[in-house]
Amino acid sequence: MPIQIDRRKLQQLGRLELLARQAVEGFITGLHKSPFHGFSVEFAEHRPYNTGESTRHIDWKLYGRTDKLFVKRYEEETNLRCQILLDASGSMFFPSEVKAEGEELNKLKFAVYASAVLMEMFKRQRDAAGLTIFSDRTETHTRASASGSHFNYLFSELEKQLSKLGQSGSGSSNVTETLHEIAEKIHTRSLVIIFSDMMDNTPNNEALFSALQHLRHNKHEVILFHVVDRQLEMEFKFENRPYTFIDTESGAEVKVNPHDVRDIYLERIGAFRKNLKLKCGQYQVDFVEADIHEGFNPILLQYLIKRQKLY
Repeated sequence: MPIQIDRRKLQQLGRLELLARQAVEGFITGLHKSPFHGFSVEFAEHRPYNTGESTRHIDWKLYGRTDKLFVKRYEEETNLRCQILLDASGSMFFPSEVKAEGEELNKLKFAVYASAVLMEMFKRQRDAAGLTIFSDRTETHTRASASGSHFNYLFSELEKQLSKLGQSGSGSSNVTETLHEIAEKIHTRSLVIIFSDMMDNTPNNEALFSALQHLRHNKHEVILFHVVDRQLEMEFKFENRPYTFIDTESGAEVKVNPHDVRDIYLERIGAFRKNLKLKCGQYQVDFVEADIHEGFNPILLQYLIKRQKLY
């Protein structure tokens, strides 16, 4: 039986909202700017009046100053379509446990709860959300919807992932193919939120970066939460004694003293992380460092506050 998500942990961000940075195409009136112009919420610009059309939206004050007829155009507001991508490959089961906010976390549990918090937020905003869970293949994919029954289904899919936490992770990660697939499959001008450690099985990192570019080329707004254990994966803080390191995706084992490989490991992981941040900046992808030791609520809170100030 799936482990249930503690809904009380989803309410800690209060009344914060996640607004789209760019224009989105939705299907009901909501919080976000639409690329379509109409006569609704926020003034956008003037355009010349065409003889024979309604005089309802003529700017008479401007006519008084210029003796020319102009019509007011407005930005239509719409709801958001968001697709959450959750990496459930073997590497996301690392480490076995980390204490954060009084909670035992690994990367997968962090990503599941962070996704659930955002889904609760979208549900409150009357926005539409979809979910894609992937490893070496797409395990679950739903289209975005705003119905209550749909959100209940999404929570149930997340809870299925929690039920796997007692097992050892398996399955390689294919972030590249998943991003290419999602770029074409989902509705145009969607918001795509990725929770992943970005440890892809492709030998060429440029292919991974090209997949991120594909999302932006198709006019999707992208937020990448780079989920890591900073102490062990980024800083390699292991004691100076022999360890047996096991690849959580392939099962391969290697016995080594961390001191012997620390410098080369830090050089390579540092170069990858720097390049990933650089490409995200180049493609206008929001890059969020998500260290599981900090907990999902503090990281989301910090990001949402920063986003509200910027947009």
